[in-house]
Amino acid sequence: MGRQHFNGLKTAGLFGFLWAVLLGVGYLVANAAGSSAFLWLFAGLGVVGTAYGYWNSASIAIRAMHAYPVSELEAPEMYRIVRELSTQARQPMPALYISPTAAPNAFATGRDPRHAAVCCTEGILRMLDERELRGVLGHELMHVYNRDILTSSVAAAIAGLITAVAQFLLFFGGGNRSNNPIGAIALVFLAPIAAMMIQLAISRTREYDADEDGARLTGDPLALASALEKLDAGTARAPLPATRDLVDVSHLMIANPFKAGGMAKLFATHPPMADRIARLRQMAGYPDA
Repeated sequence: MGRQHFNGLKTAGLFGFLWAVLLGVGYLVANAAGSSAFLWLFAGLGVVGTAYGYWNSASIAIRAMHAYPVSELEAPEMYRIVRELSTQARQPMPALYISPTAAPNAFATGRDPRHAAVCCTEGILRMLDERELRGVLGHELMHVYNRDILTSSVAAAIAGLITAVAQFLLFFGGGNRSNNPIGAIALVFLAPIAAMMIQLAISRTREYDADEDGARLTGDPLALASALEKLDAGTARAPLPATRDLVDVSHLMIANPFKAGGMAKLFATHPPMADRIARLRQMAGYPDA
């Protein structure tokens, strides 16, 4: 529980940093343009973008993965596990989908538990046994119950707003920027990078929480740890193509779906698998040697 509380504080702190960066860039825009009107315009666009992404998060992700809905007759094992876990958590049954791809992965999305969807790829259903699949589905359901879709939507919107404002300052900032050109240009280039890094840090923190909360829901942290070990190897063998649609929803997936390495690790939406597995083993009382 202590670590969960710490992760919640960490998320709040990261949001604070995001807002600080936004206010810093907004202050420069107001000075450069001589008016705060543009800042309000960007803020309005950010709110609209957040609302659209949050409200339509399920359909956007399902469409990106070309997933199709399945019934209890078509996916009895998956349906049984989700129904049992949903009942245990006293939450409504989400819609179930399967994505026709060999890349092993899973995700859950939706603006709230009543409008949630859980999706598994054909690859993960072939790879995992029932106990491991239960661990994965428990993790995904906790993303919905923890309202992580709202958290990620707001973080993405603020980060996007910072980038838009910084670009406006760079191209249309005007003469006031020349008072301190080096500092202004540095802020313009560094602010979007800082915003993206904070957004990624929020995503990684929520993954740790979903691991821990999902393991508590299933009562079997070692099952999720075993599943993550298989997924780590499986996604390396069969990564998804880094298309724009898939990049936009990759943070929803239980494992990084793209080929990792080099600078990709720095900008990863997921924490290292080894760390996640070690935490789960510690929960079970089997710390790594």
